[in-house]
Amino acid sequence: MRFFDLWVILGLAVLWYGLVPVLGAFMNRQAWRSFRRRFNDLCLQPWLDYSEYTKIPPEGGEYRCIGGFESTDKQILWIKNESLTLPILLEGASTYLLPLTEEDAFSENLNPESEAPEKIRWDRISFLTEGSKVFVGGRVILQDARPVFAGDKAHPLLIIFYDGTDRSLPVRIMRAGRNKNEYWNSITPYSYIAGLFSLLLVSAVFLVRPLFQLTAMAACIALVTPLIPLIPPGLVCTLGYQRLWRKARLFRIYRDILRLPLKYGETLPGGERYGKTVSFGTPPEVLEETLPLLLPQGPAGTFHPGDKEMWYIFGRLRGESGIPEEPEDPFAPFGAVLGDPEGRAKNYTREAYILEILACLLLLAGLSLNVFFIALIIIHAPV
Repeated sequence: MRFFDLWVILGLAVLWYGLVPVLGAFMNRQAWRSFRRRFNDLCLQPWLDYSEYTKIPPEGGEYRCIGGFESTDKQILWIKNESLTLPILLEGASTYLLPLTEEDAFSENLNPESEAPEKIRWDRISFLTEGSKVFVGGRVILQDARPVFAGDKAHPLLIIFYDGTDRSLPVRIMRAGRNKNEYWNSITPYSYIAGLFSLLLVSAVFLVRPLFQLTAMAACIALVTPLIPLIPPGLVCTLGYQRLWRKARLFRIYRDILRLPLKYGETLPGGERYGKTVSFGTPPEVLEETLPLLLPQGPAGTFHPGDKEMWYIFGRLRGESGIPEEPEDPFAPFGAVLGDPEGRAKNYTREAYILEILACLLLLAGLSLNVFFIALIIIHAPV
């Protein structure tokens, strides 16, 4: 077997089973990052109700709305909130269905294995139950003196169907708005098919030549490269990789949740005063469980030594002192967090990167170990 043939086989396997799916993973991660960023941007826009409807400028503006699903008419979705029935032009809109959940948004079980929101076509919306909750955000224009959600490239509409409480939605978006398995994305199946056919072609070419049987055998083994990490002894490394990757994903969820209250200024879109107070020592309200935690207390993440007993409490401010209250805006976070949120968010980001690098190295180690044993078998195989 010539080394050049081996390099060709190795290159095809790395290209179709490694580089192309990883490229798709980066594209997929960027798409979900844009989804979360768009939702966060819309949280800063005013709620569209009757009073805001009377203030819509002639050129339109960006708003958000929560209502119940009414019906669809061609590419128009109708929803109804407490004061308005609103049409939504679905052309060019991004429509998602958030997975069902029975968990409280601020529970101590933030499951990193939550399924990502499903992107659905407009013609599937009609199968949803009337009255289903829907969040809509984006550009609103006036047509015949009626407010209409109509997005464009600069201001795309975001439509999310969901269950549960309105206040839980931002946390659920941060938790579920990412792929559970980024390697397996929309590009991966096509990449696998291309790798399968290319390596089958190589093995078919060399299989009929007696002097190149080892080359043909190597091509056949390369066909099942995605399965190699799943066999012992490299399987132990694969299980370690999955554990580290899940933990890194959980740290990214924590980071995004910690940054939810940091995007707001001193005033919420509805006019409420919003901010934080600092408490040295655990607030009594936390011990009495009358004040929710933005994140579960636990060993995950690190704290600056001086912040171990410093609590930040976010919510609606009244007067110059006192514990903040729950805001009327359901998307504005209300709760306490131990330690500086921005500092902890940066720590989670750094730790997530480290865990992902270690996970990839562990996976490569397991793959290399299995390939080494397979190579020994091929070399010592009788010709």
